[in-house]
Amino acid sequence: MKNFHDKPNKYVDQISLRVRDLEESLEFYTEIMGFKILEEKKNKVRLSVNNSTPIVTLVYSEDIIEKIPNRTGLYHYAMLMPKRYQLGTFLKNLREKNYDITGGADHGVSEAIYIKDPDGNGIEIYSDYKSSEWPQSNGQIEMITDPLDYKELLSETGDKKWNGMPEKAKIGHIHLHVSDLEKSEKFYVQGLGFNIIQKLGGSALFLSTGGYHHHIGLNTWNGVGAAPLPENAAGMEYYTIKFPDQESRSESIENLKQLGYQVREEDNDIFTEDPAANSIKLDID
Repeated sequence: MKNFHDKPNKYVDQISLRVRDLEESLEFYTEIMGFKILEEKKNKVRLSVNNSTPIVTLVYSEDIIEKIPNRTGLYHYAMLMPKRYQLGTFLKNLREKNYDITGGADHGVSEAIYIKDPDGNGIEIYSDYKSSEWPQSNGQIEMITDPLDYKELLSETGDKKWNGMPEKAKIGHIHLHVSDLEKSEKFYVQGLGFNIIQKLGGSALFLSTGGYHHHIGLNTWNGVGAAPLPENAAGMEYYTIKFPDQESRSESIENLKQLGYQVREEDNDIFTEDPAANSIKLDID
Protein backbone atom coordinates (compact mmCIF):
# COMPACT_ATOMS: atom_id res chain seq x y z
CA MET A 1 0.00 0.00 0.00
CA LYS A 2 1.30 3.46 -0.89
CA ASN A 3 2.46 5.74 1.91
CA PHE A 4 0.54 8.97 1.45
CA HIS A 5 1.73 10.44 4.76
CA ASP A 6 5.43 10.78 4.16
CA LYS A 7 7.81 12.52 1.76
CA PRO A 8 7.37 13.79 -0.91
CA ASN A 9 3.78 14.53 0.10
CA LYS A 10 2.34 17.37 2.14
CA TYR A 11 0.05 16.08 4.85
CA VAL A 12 -1.51 16.82 8.25
CA ASP A 13 0.20 15.28 11.27
CA GLN A 14 -0.75 17.14 14.47
CA ILE A 15 -3.60 19.10 16.03
CA SER A 16 -3.87 21.31 19.11
CA LEU A 17 -7.24 21.59 20.87
CA ARG A 18 -8.51 24.01 23.50
CA VAL A 19 -10.50 22.13 26.15
CA ARG A 20 -12.73 23.22 29.04
CA ASP A 21 -11.89 20.38 31.41
CA LEU A 22 -8.40 18.95 31.07
CA GLU A 23 -9.04 15.98 33.37
CA GLU A 24 -12.20 14.95 31.53
CA SER A 25 -10.54 15.36 28.14
CA LEU A 26 -7.51 13.40 29.25
CA GLU A 27 -9.70 10.54 30.42
CA PHE A 28 -11.42 10.48 27.02
CA TYR A 29 -8.20 10.60 25.03
CA THR A 30 -6.50 7.86 27.04
CA GLU A 31 -9.43 5.53 27.82
CA ILE A 32 -11.61 5.93 24.72
CA MET A 33 -9.11 6.98 22.04
CA GLY A 34 -6.22 5.02 23.52
CA PHE A 35 -3.50 7.68 23.32
CA LYS A 36 -0.43 7.69 25.54
CA ILE A 37 0.66 10.74 27.55
CA LEU A 38 3.91 12.04 26.07
CA GLU A 39 4.27 15.23 28.14
CA GLU A 40 2.06 16.60 30.90
CA LYS A 41 2.17 20.14 32.26
CA LYS A 42 -0.30 22.06 34.38
CA ASN A 43 -2.34 23.42 31.47
CA LYS A 44 -1.09 21.40 28.51
CA VAL A 45 -0.83 17.71 27.67
CA ARG A 46 0.80 16.23 24.58
CA LEU A 47 -0.51 12.85 23.45
CA SER A 48 1.17 10.23 21.31
CA VAL A 49 0.72 6.71 19.99
CA ASN A 50 4.40 5.73 20.03
CA ASN A 51 5.78 7.60 23.08
CA SER A 52 7.87 9.86 20.87
CA THR A 53 5.82 11.84 18.34
CA PRO A 54 3.02 14.17 19.50
CA ILE A 55 -0.26 13.90 17.62
CA VAL A 56 -2.86 15.66 19.79
CA THR A 57 -2.14 18.51 22.21
CA LEU A 58 -4.75 19.49 24.80
CA VAL A 59 -4.59 23.09 26.02
CA TYR A 60 -6.53 24.38 29.01
CA SER A 61 -7.14 27.77 30.57
CA GLU A 62 -9.81 28.94 32.99
CA ASP A 63 -11.41 31.35 30.53
CA ILE A 64 -12.20 28.76 27.83
CA ILE A 65 -15.89 28.79 26.95
CA GLU A 66 -18.10 26.17 25.28
CA LYS A 67 -17.69 25.54 21.58
CA ILE A 68 -20.09 27.82 19.70
CA PRO A 69 -22.19 26.22 16.93
CA ASN A 70 -22.29 27.33 13.29
CA ARG A 71 -18.78 28.76 13.23
CA THR A 72 -15.72 27.98 11.14
CA GLY A 73 -13.12 25.65 12.59
CA LEU A 74 -12.80 21.91 13.04
CA TYR A 75 -15.44 19.61 11.56
CA HIS A 76 -13.36 16.56 12.42
CA TYR A 77 -9.83 15.26 12.42
CA ALA A 78 -9.34 11.67 11.38
CA MET A 79 -7.15 8.95 12.88
CA LEU A 80 -6.02 6.45 10.25
CA MET A 81 -5.69 2.87 11.45
CA PRO A 82 -2.96 0.83 9.70
CA LYS A 83 -5.11 -2.34 9.61
CA ARG A 84 -8.83 -2.88 9.14
CA TYR A 85 -9.14 -5.20 12.15
CA GLN A 86 -7.84 -2.34 14.35
CA LEU A 87 -10.86 -0.29 13.37
CA GLY A 88 -12.96 -3.24 14.47
CA THR A 89 -11.23 -3.50 17.84
CA PHE A 90 -11.75 0.24 18.33
CA LEU A 91 -15.46 -0.37 17.72
CA LYS A 92 -15.34 -3.13 20.35
CA ASN A 93 -13.83 -0.62 22.79
CA LEU A 94 -16.62 1.90 22.16
CA ARG A 95 -19.27 -0.76 22.73
CA GLU A 96 -17.64 -2.11 25.88
CA LYS A 97 -17.41 1.40 27.33
CA ASN A 98 -20.88 2.33 26.03
CA TYR A 99 -19.51 5.43 24.30
CA ASP A 100 -21.82 7.12 21.80
CA ILE A 101 -21.12 6.72 18.10
CA THR A 102 -22.35 9.69 16.05
CA GLY A 103 -22.08 7.92 12.71
CA GLY A 104 -20.45 5.31 10.52
CA ALA A 105 -19.88 5.10 6.78
CA ASP A 106 -18.30 3.19 3.94
CA HIS A 107 -16.78 5.88 1.71
CA GLY A 108 -15.58 3.55 -1.02
CA VAL A 109 -12.00 4.58 -0.26
CA SER A 110 -12.28 3.85 3.47
CA GLU A 111 -14.49 2.69 6.32
CA ALA A 112 -15.11 5.21 9.08
CA ILE A 113 -16.56 5.57 12.56
CA TYR A 114 -17.45 9.01 13.91
CA ILE A 115 -17.51 10.18 17.52
CA LYS A 116 -17.12 13.43 19.46
CA ASP A 117 -14.81 14.32 22.33
CA PRO A 118 -16.15 15.97 25.55
CA ASP A 119 -15.99 19.43 23.93
CA GLY A 120 -17.89 18.38 20.82
CA ASN A 121 -14.86 18.16 18.56
CA GLY A 122 -15.53 15.69 15.78
CA ILE A 123 -13.23 12.70 15.40
CA GLU A 124 -13.20 10.15 12.61
CA ILE A 125 -11.46 6.81 13.10
CA TYR A 126 -10.96 5.01 9.79
CA SER A 127 -9.06 2.48 7.76
CA ASP A 128 -8.34 2.73 4.06
CA TYR A 129 -9.09 0.25 1.35
CA LYS A 130 -6.18 -0.46 -1.00
CA SER A 131 -5.70 2.59 -3.23
CA SER A 132 -6.00 0.34 -6.29
CA GLU A 133 -9.61 -0.34 -5.20
CA TRP A 134 -10.69 3.29 -4.77
CA PRO A 135 -13.66 4.10 -7.03
CA GLN A 136 -12.95 6.51 -9.85
CA SER A 137 -14.99 8.53 -12.32
CA ASN A 138 -13.42 10.28 -15.31
CA GLY A 139 -9.98 9.57 -13.88
CA GLN A 140 -10.78 11.15 -10.52
CA ILE A 141 -11.22 9.48 -7.13
CA GLU A 142 -14.91 9.43 -6.25
CA MET A 143 -15.74 9.09 -2.57
CA ILE A 144 -19.20 7.89 -1.63
CA THR A 145 -21.21 7.57 1.57
CA ASP A 146 -22.80 4.16 2.12
CA PRO A 147 -23.81 2.56 5.43
CA LEU A 148 -20.99 0.96 7.42
CA ASP A 149 -21.37 -2.79 7.95
CA TYR A 150 -20.63 -2.85 11.69
CA LYS A 151 -21.28 -6.58 12.01
CA GLU A 152 -18.88 -7.49 9.22
CA LEU A 153 -16.24 -5.12 10.62
CA LEU A 154 -16.48 -6.76 14.04
CA SER A 155 -16.16 -10.21 12.46
CA GLU A 156 -12.76 -9.12 11.10
CA THR A 157 -11.38 -8.87 14.65
CA GLY A 158 -11.87 -12.50 15.73
CA ASP A 159 -10.81 -12.72 19.36
CA LYS A 160 -8.52 -9.66 19.15
CA LYS A 161 -9.09 -6.96 21.75
CA TRP A 162 -8.48 -3.22 21.83
CA ASN A 163 -5.07 -2.42 23.31
CA GLY A 164 -4.98 1.31 22.69
CA MET A 165 -4.24 3.33 19.58
CA PRO A 166 -1.83 1.37 17.34
CA GLU A 167 1.75 2.66 17.25
CA LYS A 168 1.54 3.29 13.50
CA ALA A 169 -1.79 5.15 13.66
CA LYS A 170 -1.64 8.74 12.46
CA ILE A 171 -3.78 11.69 11.48
CA GLY A 172 -4.94 10.69 8.02
CA HIS A 173 -6.78 13.90 7.22
CA ILE A 174 -8.54 16.92 8.65
CA HIS A 175 -11.94 18.33 7.66
CA LEU A 176 -12.68 22.00 8.30
CA HIS A 177 -15.64 24.34 8.34
CA VAL A 178 -14.85 27.39 6.20
CA SER A 179 -16.77 30.53 5.33
CA ASP A 180 -16.06 30.81 1.59
CA LEU A 181 -15.20 27.77 -0.53
CA GLU A 182 -13.77 29.72 -3.46
CA LYS A 183 -11.37 31.74 -1.28
CA SER A 184 -10.40 28.62 0.64
CA GLU A 185 -9.71 26.74 -2.58
CA LYS A 186 -7.39 29.52 -3.74
CA PHE A 187 -5.55 29.49 -0.39
CA TYR A 188 -5.02 25.73 -0.25
CA VAL A 189 -4.41 25.09 -3.95
CA GLN A 190 -2.54 28.17 -5.18
CA GLY A 191 -1.01 28.98 -1.82
CA LEU A 192 -0.16 25.67 -0.16
CA GLY A 193 0.01 23.52 -3.29
CA PHE A 194 -2.69 20.93 -2.64
CA ASN A 195 -4.57 19.30 -5.52
CA ILE A 196 -8.34 19.13 -5.92
CA ILE A 197 -9.58 15.55 -5.68
CA GLN A 198 -13.35 15.95 -5.49
CA LYS A 199 -15.99 18.68 -5.28
CA LEU A 200 -19.41 18.12 -3.72
CA GLY A 201 -21.67 20.64 -5.38
CA GLY A 202 -20.71 24.09 -4.18
CA SER A 203 -20.47 23.19 -0.51
CA ALA A 204 -17.48 20.86 -0.03
CA LEU A 205 -14.03 20.31 -1.44
CA PHE A 206 -11.45 17.56 -0.91
CA LEU A 207 -7.73 18.15 -1.40
CA SER A 208 -4.54 16.11 -1.25
CA THR A 209 -1.04 15.59 -2.55
CA GLY A 210 0.42 12.41 -4.01
CA GLY A 211 -2.96 11.08 -5.15
CA TYR A 212 -4.46 10.42 -1.70
CA HIS A 213 -8.26 10.56 -1.43
CA HIS A 214 -7.90 13.60 0.85
CA HIS A 215 -5.51 15.12 3.32
CA ILE A 216 -7.81 18.12 3.79
CA GLY A 217 -11.59 18.49 3.49
CA LEU A 218 -13.34 21.87 3.41
CA ASN A 219 -17.04 22.63 3.70
CA THR A 220 -19.47 25.52 4.17
CA TRP A 221 -22.07 23.41 5.99
CA ASN A 222 -22.08 25.84 8.94
CA GLY A 223 -23.10 28.60 6.55
CA VAL A 224 -21.43 30.74 3.90
CA GLY A 225 -19.87 33.69 5.69
CA ALA A 226 -19.78 31.89 9.05
CA ALA A 227 -17.72 33.70 11.68
CA PRO A 228 -14.66 32.10 13.31
CA LEU A 229 -14.67 30.82 16.86
CA PRO A 230 -13.44 33.26 19.52
CA GLU A 231 -9.86 32.57 20.60
CA ASN A 232 -11.08 31.47 24.05
CA ALA A 233 -13.67 28.98 22.77
CA ALA A 234 -13.20 25.23 23.00
CA GLY A 235 -12.14 23.79 19.68
CA MET A 236 -9.13 23.73 17.41
CA GLU A 237 -6.24 26.00 18.30
CA TYR A 238 -4.26 25.05 15.18
CA TYR A 239 -3.27 22.09 13.06
CA THR A 240 0.07 21.23 11.46
CA ILE A 241 0.89 20.63 7.80
CA LYS A 242 4.15 18.78 7.14
CA PHE A 243 6.16 19.82 4.09
CA PRO A 244 8.73 17.44 2.57
CA ASP A 245 11.56 19.97 2.78
CA GLN A 246 12.56 23.58 3.38
CA GLU A 247 12.32 24.45 -0.31
CA SER A 248 8.72 23.28 -0.57
CA ARG A 249 7.70 25.20 2.54
CA SER A 250 9.47 28.38 1.41
CA GLU A 251 7.72 28.18 -1.96
CA SER A 252 4.31 27.92 -0.29
CA ILE A 253 5.13 30.78 2.10
CA GLU A 254 6.04 32.98 -0.85
CA ASN A 255 2.85 31.96 -2.67
CA LEU A 256 0.75 32.83 0.39
CA LYS A 257 2.40 36.24 0.69
CA GLN A 258 1.79 36.90 -3.01
CA LEU A 259 -1.90 36.10 -2.43
CA GLY A 260 -1.99 38.59 0.46
CA TYR A 261 -1.94 36.18 3.41
CA GLN A 262 0.15 36.79 6.49
CA VAL A 263 2.81 34.36 7.63
CA ARG A 264 4.20 34.82 11.13
CA GLU A 265 6.94 33.32 13.26
CA GLU A 266 6.30 32.33 16.87
CA ASP A 267 9.03 30.68 18.98
CA ASN A 268 10.80 29.43 15.84
CA ASP A 269 7.55 27.99 14.46
CA ILE A 270 5.83 29.35 11.36
CA PHE A 271 2.06 29.92 11.28
CA THR A 272 -0.53 31.23 8.87
CA GLU A 273 -4.34 31.42 8.76
CA ASP A 274 -6.68 30.32 6.01
CA PRO A 275 -9.49 32.69 4.87
CA ALA A 276 -11.79 31.24 7.59
CA ALA A 277 -9.23 32.06 10.34
CA ASN A 278 -8.23 28.41 10.82
CA SER A 279 -4.68 28.58 12.19
CA ILE A 280 -2.05 26.36 10.55
CA LYS A 281 1.49 25.54 11.62
CA LEU A 282 3.78 25.04 8.63
CA ASP A 283 6.36 22.39 9.56
CA ILE A 284 9.07 20.40 7.78
CA ASP A 285 9.27 16.61 7.69
